[in-house]
Amino acid sequence: MTEQVLYETTVENQDGIAGHVRTVTSEDLDVTVSSPLRAVPGTNPEQLLGAAFATCLNATIEAEEMRRGLTHQSVVRVSVALARDVQGFQFHVTARVTIPHVPHSEAVAILAVAEQRCPVAKLLAGSDHVTVVLDA
Repeated sequence: MTEQVLYETTVENQDGIAGHVRTVTSEDLDVTVSSPLRAVPGTNPEQLLGAAFATCLNATIEAEEMRRGLTHQSVVRVSVALARDVQGFQFHVTARVTIPHVPHSEAVAILAVAEQRCPVAKLLAGSDHVTVVLDA
């Protein structure tokens, strides 16, 4: 890694799908996890992925709005579907973005910048199972 590290955390799961995921650094995150296919309380990987993508993409859109002198009004809603494939399971991720306070062409430009800068979007880029849609 040649980039300057601005923040780092380490998260650990010792329990699999039924138990806890915790940070081993000082943030003290402790989340109960469970399978979305069982009626057991807990957060599942689909929710965590959706939360990470929605938060990161919207924060990046907000930064671009601020750079353009705009107020932050965007909304990012991420759906994560779990499906079976030939090797087990597959996520299908759809991010729906609304940027209501600008003309459509400017919203397209803002979203394009955000997709290039958002670390989670960059991580997911190139997957046939990830779609980002700008809602009118």
